[in-house]
Amino acid sequence: MILESEEHQKNTIEEVSKKFLIVGLGNIGGEYVNTRHNIGFKVLDYIASKHGVSFETAKLGVVAEISIKGRKLILLKPNTYMNLSGKAVQYWMQKENISKENLLIITDDLNLAFGTIRIKGKGTDGGHNGLKNIQLLLNTSEYPRFRFGISDEFKKGQQIDYVLGEWNAVEKEKLPERFELGKQIVESFALAGLNETMNSFNGK
Repeated sequence: MILESEEHQKNTIEEVSKKFLIVGLGNIGGEYVNTRHNIGFKVLDYIASKHGVSFETAKLGVVAEISIKGRKLILLKPNTYMNLSGKAVQYWMQKENISKENLLIITDDLNLAFGTIRIKGKGTDGGHNGLKNIQLLLNTSEYPRFRFGISDEFKKGQQIDYVLGEWNAVEKEKLPERFELGKQIVESFALAGLNETMNSFNGK
């Protein structure tokens, strides 16, 4: 019986380790769809479309599931608005029994040039309200994040308008290639792990 229990425990741990929560940050509402702040939503939309799955309304967000080589990826777009993103992240981590090592947050970043990718296992919130709330509710800054550069090409006092503004023509042209890279990053995170993904994709 002890052996059976240990085997069951081992299987449960393996199942948990093969489950991932991929969270794209953004704001709900038609007026935000194509804004820079919603890049997290856009990357997840691209991944879902390439895997032929649709998002369904669930508690605190919309969710889609994909499977890659035995890994289950839960794609989550919180509907809490950006500054309460942590509420949705915390709920789905608990519901699906997902560790912070298997959590990946996709977010925009003003401190990086447009399209620049930075993947890290921990870090500060960088003044980002979504990350700030996630850190508050998870009580840690040590969770994987995939930051997508949106640059800081705005005049003093124009930050909010810039972040909530739409992509310019040059950026729109380059976004599809960046979305494809985002898909590769998410799949690599689930299959190869954080360190391998950072080594392969940072700076691309």
